[in-house]
Amino acid sequence: MQRIRSPEVPAHAGSIIHICGWVHAVRRLGSITFLIVRDGWGLVQVVIETQPGAAPMDPPGAESIVGVCGLVAANAAAPGGHEIQNPVITVIETAEAPAIALGKRQLGCGLATLLDQAVVLNRHPQRRALLRLASAAMEGFRATLRARHFTEIQTPKLVGTATEGGSEVFTVDYFGRPAYLAQSPQFYKQIMVGVFERVFEVGPVFRAEPSDTIRHLSEYVSMDVEFGFITDHGTVMELLREVIAAVIGGIAEQCGQDIDLLGLTMPTVPAAIPALHFTEAKEIAFQRTGMDARQEIDLAPQEERALGTWAVETHGSDFLFVTGYPMAKRPFYTHPDQTRPAYSNSFDLLFRGLELVTGGQRLHRHADYIAALTARGIDPAGFSAYLSAFRHGMPRHGGFAIGLERLVMQLAGVANIRLATAFPRDVGRLSP
Repeated sequence: MQRIRSPEVPAHAGSIIHICGWVHAVRRLGSITFLIVRDGWGLVQVVIETQPGAAPMDPPGAESIVGVCGLVAANAAAPGGHEIQNPVITVIETAEAPAIALGKRQLGCGLATLLDQAVVLNRHPQRRALLRLASAAMEGFRATLRARHFTEIQTPKLVGTATEGGSEVFTVDYFGRPAYLAQSPQFYKQIMVGVFERVFEVGPVFRAEPSDTIRHLSEYVSMDVEFGFITDHGTVMELLREVIAAVIGGIAEQCGQDIDLLGLTMPTVPAAIPALHFTEAKEIAFQRTGMDARQEIDLAPQEERALGTWAVETHGSDFLFVTGYPMAKRPFYTHPDQTRPAYSNSFDLLFRGLELVTGGQRLHRHADYIAALTARGIDPAGFSAYLSAFRHGMPRHGGFAIGLERLVMQLAGVANIRLATAFPRDVGRLSP
């Protein structure tokens, strides 16, 4: 008999079906035993009735793998509104029960335990639901860009030059010479604009920041976009709004059951996301926090949170663009604002008071790159392959990068970004 997935069970009411999965929980009520079976998509309730005078069935232990054949019947109290009655149960594999029960509504453990035992605890329905948001986000990201004639690329993660500069890189031994784990695919996606014009990538990036905070990871998934023939960074912001709206809409459409399980409120992406210049953002943050950081070249987390609250109160928006970051804060390839050269044609997108996306317009003329690198005391010879793309003709272009884990963190309202990924890497964790 063909195996049926848990979401398909209601469609087979009145029929005998076959399911497979893990024993999620066992509950006894007098002569009736409820066996909750978990497959990769959800839960199915199996009802075992003990005949009068018969010994109660000894069900298989938690996380044992079983096959069940039985009759599908409606029961509003069961997961999915249906259950399997008169079952024939086959134990496929026995298992040792986890130290922390997965059959409870909430995992009764702290963050450290959850991460240490993630190999098993990620099976919990709430963990699975949260991680499925990431899957839907990546699918929506890809589909949205493919519909706009973008080509997906894959770029090297072992590189000979630090992309962003500075010391926040992981150095590795590459056949006797130093190499680095890529901080971003920035150089390569710009190069590929000269090949395909519109490109995107979903892949890991690595940051050796000694930051043990609730918002930083040493390895995370970056959803990157780069495209040519733009006007300025405003063109990039328009595309980003379309992508974010489509990704959020796709998650809502695909993950309704997960959203309900997690009790989430999905954001609405406004037709026009409100925007503030960096200097305006600094003033508003000062007014709201009393923290005078107006001379700083970046926004502190406290300032981002204050701006997020301002965007909700003033515009009813969970999203806010902050544009025109100081050139001193941005990488050398960032295009300056021609009317205010100390500021850039770049932006961050804040989502519920946290930086989610960084993007902007890039330099596109070879001479401008030479000047920008020289001004920062960087030898252009170290970037010869990258710079050759601009010597041979590159249109005005720009792009952005969305941090997948931060997106999931803010959507789900979890307190720590480590909860937004299956196996996080940070300053103290290399396993599991």
